[in-house]
Amino acid sequence: MTVYFAPYAWTGGTLARNVHIEVADGVITAVSIPDGGGGKGESATGSGADEPVVKLDGLVLPGFANAHSHAFHRALRGRTHAGGGSFWTWRDLMYQVAGNLDPDRYYALARAVYGEMALAGITAVGEFHYLHHGPDGTPYDDPNAMGHALVAAAADAGIRITLLDTLYLTAGVDGKPLEGVQRRFGDGDLDGWSTRTDLLKAAPHSKIGAALHSVRAVPAAYMSTFAHRTDGLPVHVHLAEQRAENEQCQAVHGCTPAELLEAHGVWQPMTVAVHATHLTDRDIDILGDHHVCFCPTTERDLADGIGPARRLADAGSRLSLGSDSHAVIDQFEELRGLEMNDRLATEQRGRFAPGDLIAAAANHESIGWFDAGEIAVGKRADLVCVSLDSVRTAGADPAQAVLAATAADITHVIADGRLIVENGRHTSIDVPGALSETIAALTDATPETNSGTGAA
Repeated sequence: MTVYFAPYAWTGGTLARNVHIEVADGVITAVSIPDGGGGKGESATGSGADEPVVKLDGLVLPGFANAHSHAFHRALRGRTHAGGGSFWTWRDLMYQVAGNLDPDRYYALARAVYGEMALAGITAVGEFHYLHHGPDGTPYDDPNAMGHALVAAAADAGIRITLLDTLYLTAGVDGKPLEGVQRRFGDGDLDGWSTRTDLLKAAPHSKIGAALHSVRAVPAAYMSTFAHRTDGLPVHVHLAEQRAENEQCQAVHGCTPAELLEAHGVWQPMTVAVHATHLTDRDIDILGDHHVCFCPTTERDLADGIGPARRLADAGSRLSLGSDSHAVIDQFEELRGLEMNDRLATEQRGRFAPGDLIAAAANHESIGWFDAGEIAVGKRADLVCVSLDSVRTAGADPAQAVLAATAADITHVIADGRLIVENGRHTSIDVPGALSETIAALTDATPETNSGTGAA
């Protein structure tokens, strides 16, 4: 057993002082707070007074969940801004990177990306995985070689993964066939996808989920059967990210994407809407019983727009956060983006309390980990220590420090009771070096223009 001491810790939905956290076998067994410490302690084992105490000097938060990731997009950071462009020109560059990946290269890149996530306090990731096959669409000898590379990369970076294996069949709502690099994404039809994904097996640190890429990439005729086959799994779907998607859906089906998915039973208890940027009042009502994942740093990078986060929360939606294209990997930036975007859209401050933002950043349930996301007895021992004396956080109220900190202020990260970041450095990966090496091997792209509206 290990006992950690935190001068400040976020537990029980509030800030507490002088907290002792006991951990055994990767699970929190006791949380002890002295009288006047501002929180309620709980214990399953005892005081742990005879155990050595490890001090986490700062603010200790529960481990973060990155609910929406495309690991290979990280290779595009800082490379897509020349000449302006749009979501669609960015997509062309993304396809060029996708065309250069094989299982070994994908493992190396994803390991570095997940290492960067660890440095940012992320202890579990939902990987929206659609880069399945070889360059011409031919399956590898192991048809899940790319997915297995991602699972192995997460293990070696020390974080958990929910592999959201993605159904991706067409290049538009009108059923345009996949072509070029998109052929790597498709399995021909729903049965082909099911046959391949049935071969996936979860490792101890992983879960297998599913994704319906979008209404642009999955014909409506498959949606009901997909929902039946994936019942009970974490299921994610890109929703209403671009106005063009909504316009196409209205033209072909006479309804919004959210309404189309509702008509085919896709909205189940574990279905998560990703982006949810351009919604009608009816769409918000539909999503009120579901998880909604916002990716503010990507949504601003791609000029997607600002989604109605506060209205969704008021309707009952449970919010989570993702770094999506990895223009930034920093959950503090994401949670601040959630708040600040809503301020810009409504011209009102204080849209979310700090506790609401922490809950969104630590929403592990959105990727199927119901035993994580809180500093509480019985939960996985995922702890993130944030310095309170950096140039950014010095003088901040610890209860509001998440609105001042960045990932650079994270000093220690513990995932499942194991130290994976110490003094701001990953314990087993040279993350900057690994990123530089793997990205240099993949990128030699120049911007191209494309006004299409196919699936990304």
